[in-house]
Amino acid sequence: MEPAGVEAARPLRADARRNRDRLLEIAARAFSQDGPDVTLDAIAKEAGVGIGTLYRHFPTREALVDAAYRSELARLCDSVDDLLRDRPPDQALRTWMDSFTGYMSTKRGMSDALRAVIASGGDPFSESRTRLTTAVSTLLRAGAAAGLLRSDVAPEDALASLSGVTLASTAPEQASRLLDLLMDGLRPRR
Repeated sequence: MEPAGVEAARPLRADARRNRDRLLEIAARAFSQDGPDVTLDAIAKEAGVGIGTLYRHFPTREALVDAAYRSELARLCDSVDDLLRDRPPDQALRTWMDSFTGYMSTKRGMSDALRAVIASGGDPFSESRTRLTTAVSTLLRAGAAAGLLRSDVAPEDALASLSGVTLASTAPEQASRLLDLLMDGLRPRR
């Protein structure tokens, strides 16, 4: 078995990358829906790989949880450029907000598993605030430059508002309505 961290030093083959990505996708869903006690065997089986492949990528349960959470964060934050390329900035932000609610739901579902990572000395959230603030800032700046969003909104305030929506809403429909209200508040005053 490779020592932890060696994988990052050399690029993975395409099939190994697909296996790793599939493991992360399945793990995030499993830890979110089934809790921290889901077996690693079950995750490997659902991903279509052997347990040895799982352990080759993630030597411990905590390493898998940490990587699954960071993968969800990266998926959300890294989507900004594609959204801005494919949509006007205000629509890109609104679409990103929907993705943010999904990310927060997954994070809440993974909370017990993430607490176990923290208890073992890990810090899965070390990059979260910076990455999320950068993503929101990029979307707000693009919207302001296009005249579609206010230029006086602090990214931290928009992020806090988004977090509040995810915590306060009791159903996806309500979250969507609250996000529409938030978007109305982000539009320039006329």
